[in-house]
Amino acid sequence: MTYETEAEAADQRFVGVLAPNLALLSALRETRNITRAAELLEVPQPTLSRRLAALAEALGAPLTEPAGRGIRLTRVGTILADTAGRALTTVEAGARQAREELEPATGHVVLGFLHLLGRRLVPSLLGGFRAQYPGVRFTLVQGSRRHILDRLATGELDLALVAPVPDDPNLESSTLAEQDLLLCVPAGHRLAHRRRVRFAELADEAFVTLEHGYGVRQITDALCAEAGFEPKIAFEGQESDTVRGLVAAGLGVAVLPEFGARTPDGVVEIPLAPKVSRTICLTWPTGDRFTPAVRSFRDYVLAQT
Repeated sequence: MTYETEAEAADQRFVGVLAPNLALLSALRETRNITRAAELLEVPQPTLSRRLAALAEALGAPLTEPAGRGIRLTRVGTILADTAGRALTTVEAGARQAREELEPATGHVVLGFLHLLGRRLVPSLLGGFRAQYPGVRFTLVQGSRRHILDRLATGELDLALVAPVPDDPNLESSTLAEQDLLLCVPAGHRLAHRRRVRFAELADEAFVTLEHGYGVRQITDALCAEAGFEPKIAFEGQESDTVRGLVAAGLGVAVLPEFGARTPDGVVEIPLAPKVSRTICLTWPTGDRFTPAVRSFRDYVLAQT
């Protein structure tokens, strides 16, 4: 590491000496007595005195001065002791969080998933797991397939629910379900009355799609290529509900997972021929380096298949 000025370099050298002695300074601030501070830290008094002298030498100024039968901190010592107290509070909070991470019953799971999986699959899995482990905390991260896989690769996520299954030697995956993809057309569309539609029949249609990086967009592009045509993209979006809204407004057709029990007004869902589906999987970095809570949730999800 390089520093712009000699003063910055000197500060960093002093920090290297100061950091191991935060508890010492905090104890002196609390006790105002070297003997009691040594007892509090459970170290011999001569050891504490030597550390305090080394710290003063590194700073270039005394940190304490006599005060009756005890000591008091100098103004510089008070500044450092107050700083040490605040730093120790932060360190203690971090230690508590680290301990909780390692407790199966109170740990933390960072789960990434596609927007389209947040309507039913994710709430169902979380509800079932939390019934068994009510103290486990979750951070939920939604995004495109590419966004989720990128964050999984950098370690920002513990686990991810994506589709299709990633072809990456650095990831392990387990299939959870097959999800049918349907053609969505406006209610008054020429194909709205059809029971099935071949993808080649859509060559002249305007498409409303999700942006590049989304799994459904990847599948749509592959279907168009297989059918021998380049899709006419009228609109690209980031949310399936927005795409359906644009379809309902008559602005194009789309390929999306089945909405549910009741299709939104103005949209007709039609199966494709042959049937098109996508594989939903749980994926994680290769190797078993999970905290207990993450492993418990991973194993719970896999047991649901």
